[in-house]
Amino acid sequence: MEADINLKNRFMREALQLSEEKMLEGFGGPFGAVVVRQGNVIARGYNNVLASQDPTAHAEVDALRKAAQVLKTHDLSDCELYTSCEPCPMCLGAIYWARIKKVYYGNTHLDAARVGFDDSFIYEEMKKPHEERQIPMEQILPGEAAKAFEIWEQLENKKMY
Repeated sequence: MEADINLKNRFMREALQLSEEKMLEGFGGPFGAVVVRQGNVIARGYNNVLASQDPTAHAEVDALRKAAQVLKTHDLSDCELYTSCEPCPMCLGAIYWARIKKVYYGNTHLDAARVGFDDSFIYEEMKKPHEERQIPMEQILPGEAAKAFEIWEQLENKKMY
């Protein structure tokens, strides 16, 4: 049991170290993540938003992408994620799509908000009707859009994920 706790602490400390190092190197905000499978680090990620000019280059997404490449699969259901901060809505969505079995985090979303990374407005926006959001959403050409879904439904060799 104690060995298990020590191992978890080691993985979390690696995520925390990445968050500090890469932030100080100017890559982006103070966020780091480590994907672990069967007690081994598979991939490391860090916030790279500023350096890459990519708003989706969050630590968790970076680590998930790298882990999927290493394991050559989109299904990371036998992996755990250690992240320096509770995931934002975008990262949480990616974690669910990757089917990560457990997430360990250091800071909370409230801690992140306190230092300028407040994503609570996204959660609030998701509750609003599309037309009341800060970025309005309007559905157009639903009939034409449905064609790809109809084709998908009929495909015999599709791979569900």
